Amino acid sequence: MTVGELFLESLSTGVITEDEMQWLTSHQHGFSRTEEAAAVRLGRLVDEGIVNLGCRVSNRVLQHRVVRDHWIEPLGRRRGQQF
Repeated sequence: MTVGELFLESLSTGVITEDEMQWLTSHQHGFSRTEEAAAVRLGRLVDEGIVNLGCRVSNRVLQHRVVRDHWIEPLGRRRGQQF
């Protein structure tokens, strides 16, 4: 993992995990100036609420939900039945 990868993943998902935050803080002594700037920016995004501490749901779980909601569930419902 690199600071750049972590920054982009957190920015694109809006989430940084506890493990990622721990990695960031435990490796900060070896960061270059560019990596330090990215880490500081990520900290500011967390402070502003743009990036939140949490967990990411894997794509496999999301795919299962899509299949269930769009393919399996409609097959079990009778026509006109509303939920």
